[in-house]
Amino acid sequence: MAAALVAGGTGALGRAVVGELRDSGWAVTVVNRHARQVEGVAVLEADLLDPDAAGMAVEGVEDLRAVVNLVGGFSMGPKVEGVRLADFEHMLRLNLVPAFNLARAAMPRLAAAGGGAFICVSARAALRPFAGASGYITAKAGVLALVQALDAEYRGAGVRSNAVLPSVIDTPANRESMPDADPSKWVPPAEIARVIRFLCSEDSAPTSGAAVPVYGRA
Repeated sequence: MAAALVAGGTGALGRAVVGELRDSGWAVTVVNRHARQVEGVAVLEADLLDPDAAGMAVEGVEDLRAVVNLVGGFSMGPKVEGVRLADFEHMLRLNLVPAFNLARAAMPRLAAAGGGAFICVSARAALRPFAGASGYITAKAGVLALVQALDAEYRGAGVRSNAVLPSVIDTPANRESMPDADPSKWVPPAEIARVIRFLCSEDSAPTSGAAVPVYGRA
């Protein structure tokens, strides 16, 4: 059975992705910084900011054919003139370093296996920025650039590298934090999970280096 590693699999999107892959016949392993049991899947505890820990997590999955990186974070703040360097660097580190560490460990394995999929979550803001989130926007643009670099390096080995670009995801946390917004324009996690499952599957064989919009009507 082909195996998928899902990094950050306990949030709203993570649970949807894990369920979609599991129900589609994948053997799923979830890796998180803090081990939390997820029904029906294996769970590994690892700090993906640590390259050695990321490498051990990847090595712990047999028959690896797909890696889905959902690790990241969002922060609003002032315009760039008021942003502290430490806060800017935090956004870069949180959103980019886990993706790099996972890719560094996983891409050779996927290539050696004859192909597979590496999928990251960027953001619509990487292409359509807004004020007050310079660190987040720069980091998510970096995720997109990393995915395209991986495509350039590993497409010939049969490894598909793609990014999905959500805007606001319809989660309880987002509804609570934005009570005056219109959630009917947001995309449910389950719909994004189906796109990610497609990108993991061989049905997406012609698709690599793509920035796939999953932001609905938002």
